Amino acid sequence: MIAGMIISILPDADAIGFWLGIPYGAALGHRGFTHSLVFAALLAAAALAGLRPTSETPSRGGLASYLFVCAASHGVLDGMTDGGLGVAYFAPFSDTRFFLPWRPIPVSPISVSGFISQRGLGILAGEIVWIWLPFAAVALAGTRRSRARARQNAYPPPRTGA
Repeated sequence: MIAGMIISILPDADAIGFWLGIPYGAALGHRGFTHSLVFAALLAAAALAGLRPTSETPSRGGLASYLFVCAASHGVLDGMTDGGLGVAYFAPFSDTRFFLPWRPIPVSPISVSGFISQRGLGILAGEIVWIWLPFAAVALAGTRRSRARARQNAYPPPRTGA
């Protein structure tokens, strides 16, 4: 779960490009390659290679899928914002940037100081409604399902017959 949380945030490491002089709309600019599906797959593969399986770890395929969805979710959510240049989902094969048809999430300020304002706090409240609460509900449902499955496997039905 922690790996999923970390790799869902990593695509925004591209913001360092602002300080390095990389233009926003460039392939390595903000919401460029690091927000693509290819990058999500590479990030998931790297995370999978670095994880040590435990008795509670799902199959490697299931874990790889989970990590990919976590990494790709960042670009999907950015595609639902109301600002910026869009997301290069298909980089490095295409630099075209896209938004999703439904865009309820206000675009976040890029600077830290932008969050410490009335507008920034309003955006944070919107992210709680559109991002944090739905993901918390999904995580809770997954945890409950996992615990129910563990209880079921811990107590196999009694044997019947001779």
